[in-house]
Formats: sequence, structure tokens, C-alpha cells
Amino acid sequence: MDANVDVKTYMHQLGRQARAASRVLARTPTGPKNAALLAAADALLLAESDLLEANRKDMEAGAEKGLDAALLDRLELNPERIAAMAEGLRQIAALPDPVGEISDMKYRPSGIQVGRMRVPLGVIGIIYESRPNVTADAAALCLKSGNAAILRGGSEAAHSNQAIAECIHAGLKSAGLPQDCVQVVETTDRAAVGELVTMSEYVDVIVPRGGKGLIERISAEARVPVIKHLHGICHVYIDDAADRDKAIAVAFNAKTHRYGVCNAMETLLVHEAIAPDVLPELGRMFTEKGVELRGCEKTREILRDIKAATEEDWDTEYLAPILSIRVVPDLDAAMEHIHRHSSGHTESIMTENLAHARRFLAEVDSSSVMVNASTRFADGFEYGLGAEIGISTDKIHVRGPVGLEGLTSQKYVVIGDGHIRN
Repeated sequence: MDANVDVKTYMHQLGRQARAASRVLARTPTGPKNAALLAAADALLLAESDLLEANRKDMEAGAEKGLDAALLDRLELNPERIAAMAEGLRQIAALPDPVGEISDMKYRPSGIQVGRMRVPLGVIGIIYESRPNVTADAAALCLKSGNAAILRGGSEAAHSNQAIAECIHAGLKSAGLPQDCVQVVETTDRAAVGELVTMSEYVDVIVPRGGKGLIERISAEARVPVIKHLHGICHVYIDDAADRDKAIAVAFNAKTHRYGVCNAMETLLVHEAIAPDVLPELGRMFTEKGVELRGCEKTREILRDIKAATEEDWDTEYLAPILSIRVVPDLDAAMEHIHRHSSGHTESIMTENLAHARRFLAEVDSSSVMVNASTRFADGFEYGLGAEIGISTDKIHVRGPVGLEGLTSQKYVVIGDGHIRN
């Protein structure tokens, strides 16, 4: 970024360039897009030493600023992570291209044919924190879905993000595509984010990836549609008709597979008829794993040594080895708790009762609703999307894990042969 150019002018320049590039991408066939991704993957591997050097600068600056160990771990690049980035680009290149797909083409009584064609959204602004690998992932997903991207990573990863962007640009150049298809914001000035989320003439959608504070700010300030989830308060309900062993295994996995992820279980709901059978074993397993348990009054009658859950606990995304537990009288009470406290991310019921399972699927209003499965499966890769740019708990325009198809829209196409309306 030119030091003589103010942030607003700079961001609008990026916007104009992205809009022009998006028109090129909209008419680009699958072949050149895949070629760019594969060439970028090779460039990442060839530039390993440059990437590690850039990342070293970020790591040193992060340590000086006092970033904690978890943040530094997310920030760090190593040969294995660079290889994983390159493999991620290759995997996205191998995915089916949704752009141009025509569906539901039908003849109307008038003789015209009407169908829907899948098309790119246009320009996507992505705002993210810490992990530099998001630069490669986001660029690849946008490129494959035919969208130009403006990427604004965290200031703590500035050197790493620019080094990765150079590899993406090398891939674009080798495929004969404009480098402006993927632009990484060079300034670390926070005002750049404020500009990006209000540039509705250039940007079609914003995708924030990061902590609750970042997403709340983007949601409040944006004049552009936002694809987001604010937080993940996910529930597992163990029904009175649950298989005991399945329920214990799923509940344990949903909480302890990984703690700091949005699809980890934060509240366990247990039917009062089965609670005396499953809670002692789960309590032992969670305690041995180092999970702090907080329970309602009925839960504490069974697990006497745990803390009392407060009303605030039911609305908290812990992202930590902490779990709140409530014993409920029936399925209706479990669903009422979910309706009051869920963030709309993912809920699961453990039951062998088909009628209960059907009610849960139909009545629980979250982006993913599961039967006899861990909430940890709420993930683009696990759903067969190949990769995801995030998870949406909104209902428009996309809901759940957002993959390539979620980064496109549809337009109606009509085919006639001189047809006129009578």
C-alpha cells in the first residue's frame, strides 16, 4: 500500500479491481481455475523457505506482543502445515465446479423452457484472524466458485499472509488469470475493515472468521450481506429410548474430541428416566479427562461433587473443557431448552425411538440436526463438501457448512424459439 494513499482510497481501489476481476472469473471455464490452483499449490511448496522466514517475523512480533501459546500455535507455519495448504488447494481443484450447472429445466405450457443456472456471487470479502492457512483456503474456495476475493487477515499474520498471496498470484499468472482475482489487504489499519464491510458497490458478501468480538463488530457495521455464525452452543439430548452405550460414546466424543471448536457440545441434556444409568459413567469419564462439570439440581443429586450450573451457563459457549448438564422430564422439555438457549448451530438426539427422532428433526430449528451422531460431524469436509469457508447459522442465503455451492447463487434461465406471451 502506498504510504501517500489513505485507507478509504486504497480499499475502494481494491474494490474496483476485484469487481473487474470478478467479471473475468465469471466467464472462466473450470480448466484455467483448476490450473491456477494446482500451480499455486506447487508455488507454496517451492516457496517453503520464504514462507517460513515471513512467518518467523510474525512469530517473533507475536511473542513480543505477548500472544498466548494457543494463538502462537495457530499463527505458526511449519513444513507440514505448508504441505497441508498445498494439498488443500489440490483437493479443491479436484472438486466438481458448481458454476454453470443448470437444474430443474422444464417445459412450461407456453412452450418455453425454464430452469436455474448456478452462478458466482461476485466479490467476496473475507475477514479472519491468526491462522495464515486461511489465506490459501479462502482464496482457493473463492477462485474455484468463480468469485474474486478481498482477504483481510489479522495484523499478527501480516508477513505470512502476503507471502502466501504471492504464491496464489503466481498460480493465477501461470493460468492467465488476473492477479486481482485474489487480493490480500496490505494495511493493518483497522479502518480497512470498516471500509470493506460498507463497500456495497464493490463487495457482494462478507465472510468473517474469528472470535465472537470480530463477528459482532462485522455484523453491526456491515452494509453488505454477511455469512456467519456468532457462536456455537451445541446440545446433545439423551432420550429415555437411547441406547446406553451409543449415548455415552457420542456424548463423550461431542465434548472431548476437541474443545475449542464451534461444533463441540457445550450442554448435555438427559432424560430423567435414563440419567441414573448414564450420568455416573459419563461423570467418571469426563472427570478423568479433566472436564469441569456444572449441573442442574437433579444432575447434582446424581453427580454430587460437581458445581451448580447458573442460568448464564446455559447460554455460554465455553470452547474449553467445561460442560453444563441438565436433566429434563421429556423430549418436549429438551426441545424447549434448545429453543431458549441454542445458537442455532448443531443439536443431536440419542434415541432408538423413530417417532422421537422424527420430531426432533422436524421441530429443532438449527443449521444441523442429528440423530445418534456426534455434533463434531457438523463440518464441510465430513458433509462431503470437500472444504468449507465457514458455517452459517443464518437462514438466508446459505445455512450450515458453506462450501463451493454456498459461494454461488442461482439465476433463472429461459429458452424459447421466438415465443411471445399471449
